Amino acid sequence: MKKNTLLFIIVFLSGLIQVQAQEFSKFDFGRMWTFEDAPLDYFNSTYDLDLDQAWMDKVRKSALRFSTFCSASFVSDQGLIMTNHHCSRGLIPPLQKNDEDLLKYGFYAQNQEDERKAEGLFVDQLIRAKDITAELKNLQNNLSEKEAQDSLTSLYEEKPEWKDLRLQLVTYYSGGRYAIYGYKRYSDIRLVLLPENDLGYFGGDPDNFTYPRYNLDFTFWRAYDDQGNPLNTADFYFPFNPDGTAEGTPVFVVGNPGRTERYRTMTQLEYDRNVRLPAVLSFIKSGIRALEHQMETNPSAETENAIFSLKNGEKAYTGMLGGLNNEVYMARKKAAENKIRAATEDQFTAENNPWEQIDAIYQKLTPYGGFSTLLNASPYRGVVTRLLHKIYDYMSNENDSEVTSIAAEIKTLAPQATDDDQEIYLQGLIDDYNKFSDDAISQDKASVILDNTLFRDSDQIEDWLKWDKNAQQEDPLVALAVQLMSDYERSVELSQQYGKEIQGYNENIALAAFQVFGNQLPPDATFTLRISDGLVQGYAYNGTVAPVNTTYFGLYNRYYSHQKEFPWELPQAWLNPSMDLLKTPLNFISTNDIIGGNSGSAVINAQGEAVGLAFDGNIQSLPGNFIFDDAVNRTVSVHSGGIVGAMRHIYRAKRLLRELKVEH
Repeated sequence: MKKNTLLFIIVFLSGLIQVQAQEFSKFDFGRMWTFEDAPLDYFNSTYDLDLDQAWMDKVRKSALRFSTFCSASFVSDQGLIMTNHHCSRGLIPPLQKNDEDLLKYGFYAQNQEDERKAEGLFVDQLIRAKDITAELKNLQNNLSEKEAQDSLTSLYEEKPEWKDLRLQLVTYYSGGRYAIYGYKRYSDIRLVLLPENDLGYFGGDPDNFTYPRYNLDFTFWRAYDDQGNPLNTADFYFPFNPDGTAEGTPVFVVGNPGRTERYRTMTQLEYDRNVRLPAVLSFIKSGIRALEHQMETNPSAETENAIFSLKNGEKAYTGMLGGLNNEVYMARKKAAENKIRAATEDQFTAENNPWEQIDAIYQKLTPYGGFSTLLNASPYRGVVTRLLHKIYDYMSNENDSEVTSIAAEIKTLAPQATDDDQEIYLQGLIDDYNKFSDDAISQDKASVILDNTLFRDSDQIEDWLKWDKNAQQEDPLVALAVQLMSDYERSVELSQQYGKEIQGYNENIALAAFQVFGNQLPPDATFTLRISDGLVQGYAYNGTVAPVNTTYFGLYNRYYSHQKEFPWELPQAWLNPSMDLLKTPLNFISTNDIIGGNSGSAVINAQGEAVGLAFDGNIQSLPGNFIFDDAVNRTVSVHSGGIVGAMRHIYRAKRLLRELKVEH
């Protein structure tokens, strides 16, 4: 045997043994702890701290849920709220006066009376959180689950300490634990300071999910009370500390992570890897190609924003898929599943074993699993896809009144759907279908199909609508609709047929995990308040080491290195920086566990001081949907010092600096 062949075999076998021998960590399920069950002993012993329940209570009340999509926090005793620039961008246009462009030029209220109210914006403060598992399960002995939940909610609505709060009953571990949350809502929220879009969106999509990073992604708002005065928050806010981090500092992210799927079975993860995520990525890439073509022929800001959104999704899903193809991660998930199954196998028979039942269902779902994503009538699929849906609906519908309505829609859609600009959409649809179908379309040229379809001619459409339905499949667009949309319909039917059944088995699995590990494993994210522990810590990347923080020096390097072009351009006010600004920390990283929804979360130290503002994760964080790995997963945050530096040297925001108590 040749020496290099032997070496290859040894390396291969050692790698195989390493993968097979992987042990899972309880932190594979993350570190998003609930406040009613936060592991204070673990925090104190791990980081050599002395935190108590009073600290936890103040932290809880200082944090906020920002509308229905982000996180935020109070950072002064006068109701000042901090969140991300990207959480605020969509709220800004209605606040503009005359010919203002606040996104381009930014905004700073020099005086309190200049702060601008955002109609419809609200923040929710978690005042009370209580574990009600025993109470609810006791009621479930005599009532249905919904009746028990309604009864308990009504009971808490009458308790004096809960009476004026907005109540939310939260299910964790699929019914292993329940909690009731009581929120206070503040609805008079006014804009105080907004950086220019060039700073809040610096680096744009190319820099998204990367580190080192140089982004001033923050905004200040203010909550007002019912009398129109700034809210008194003296008892609950995070004091600002622009110098509160260093390598190894324990920090906590306090916010509302949106959704994780860390209790999915190996079968479900393999389905995600082989079907679900590849289908989503194919859909996204086809949409990007079509929109980029549209930008060449008819450019618009709306189309450009849609491209940015899809490219953001492409990068995110590519990272998730990379995690699912990571053999070590999958081996760790397999080890966790094996442990849970072995510990609970006596509870299940062959007929009700949730893992085996899920295996059987996904065998049925897999052949059609990608089609509900790939073939839906999304705006990113063009008008021609909507027409295909309507053709299929017309041919398969027996209700005369509905058929008449569908026929009218077909006549309206046909002129647009057969236009030459729809060719790229139709070709993308065909190509994506062929990737996931065992019955590939032989005539796969969209241009030929559109050139030869009767739907280019209104008179032929009228004739077609009168023909016998069994004789209508000779047209190439009709034949395409029959093949594609029958698979789409089957995909949707299977999802609806097995959806609740899968949910029930997933609940059994989450309950089994809870029986084995209890609250050692945090529950999946539910856009409710969590606290995540971690350290300010670098990591190895690209053959070097990522620094724990970046500075404004790096921002200007990016600006000049990219020839001052978008998305690395800077406003005129930023083009003569002082040395004091240049050496100021701008962004930093930590090992905290975050996901979408955490945007705008305060990063605090053990003293409860705001030392940063979470806005993103690095590329290695993207598998965090199903597994958390603190060896390389990093939260990327705006450094409090960077925020103070911008206010001091660029915005001259002396009023706010005094309010934050960082300047006299």
